[in-house]
Amino acid sequence: MRRAILVILALATLGLAMWALMPRAVEVEVATVAARTINVTIAGEGKSEIREVFTVSAPIAGRMQRISLHAGDAVMAEDTVALLGPVAPALLDARSRAVAEAGLAAAAAAVELAKAQLAQAEAALAFRMTEADRSIALFDRGAIPRHQLDFVLLERDTAAAMVDSARATAAMRERERDSAAAVLDPFGIGGEQTCCVPVTAPVSGRVLQVLTEDDQIVEPGTPILVIGDPGDLVLRVDLLSRDAVRVRPGAAARITGWGGPDLAAEVEQVEPTAVTRTSALGIDEQRVEVLLRLTGDRKDWQALAHGYRVVAQISVLTVQDALAIPIGALFRDGADWATFVVRGNRAEIQPIVLGERDDIHAQVLGGLHPGDQVILHPSDRVLNGTHVTATDDL
Repeated sequence: MRRAILVILALATLGLAMWALMPRAVEVEVATVAARTINVTIAGEGKSEIREVFTVSAPIAGRMQRISLHAGDAVMAEDTVALLGPVAPALLDARSRAVAEAGLAAAAAAVELAKAQLAQAEAALAFRMTEADRSIALFDRGAIPRHQLDFVLLERDTAAAMVDSARATAAMRERERDSAAAVLDPFGIGGEQTCCVPVTAPVSGRVLQVLTEDDQIVEPGTPILVIGDPGDLVLRVDLLSRDAVRVRPGAAARITGWGGPDLAAEVEQVEPTAVTRTSALGIDEQRVEVLLRLTGDRKDWQALAHGYRVVAQISVLTVQDALAIPIGALFRDGADWATFVVRGNRAEIQPIVLGERDDIHAQVLGGLHPGDQVILHPSDRVLNGTHVTATDDL
């Protein structure tokens, strides 16, 4: 009896050991292959830009007064955004000032001389006009011959011309005096500085950047302000050229990654040329810029401003009723795509042919049938022929 009990215990221990060493079914997550709609998109990073950005520059050289505007301030078209005044000339040394003062005195004397010559010419004209009137009266009575009258009239006309000449000379001398005075008084007679030349905003919008703020001397063309309309945004997305060829104007897009809710947009333009850019891995790539315009409610993207980073998902193709498999069930088997199919509680490697794909599913062109169950995210415990048990069916 004692021996029988020992035999039974030995057999039970051996059975437990064999049961413990038997391979157990691997729990896996499965999904069913079925017809679905696949929306093929191309993702790219970009930034938001105000469509029309205006840089306001100084039209002339001058002293710019300090600007009170700051980034974010609203401006209206034709509003004055800056004032430019004349630049004070270099100071005169003692010798130059003495020469200038002498020139001014000479110019003032020339003015007095010109006025005296004008008065002399006017007096001579008055005399010649009296002589002409007297000669005309004598000629009408036949007291003097015709040639004597003509001579008197010639002298009258000559005296009138001399008055015009003297008047012009006086005006010229006055301008010369003013020019000499300007050397000593560069801001004008009386020392009053003229101000100012206004610089106006070309459009209505907001100040995006103040480039020159302090009171300083500026040259023509010096940038002062950058102005734009934040409501007129365009999104500039950078794509690989091989992806850009699939994008068409009018295609729908979804904007993410900017810090707010997803936004609706559409393709406005695909740039006709590509540029070479070096990637973070040091690889030269041909890149094409795609312009998108926002189509949703302005309230949804009012926080989106100039120069913000965005991520765009651009729709390039929609496949209806496509036999689809989840992306998580795919893996590479050599040069081909494959998946694990559950058949009779066993995992079997099944090579497949893929078509289009989106972020979640891929189109199956061959190798699977509707209703097939595939394993999602297979671990290294799943091999061809492994006994499996499904925990979920997606």
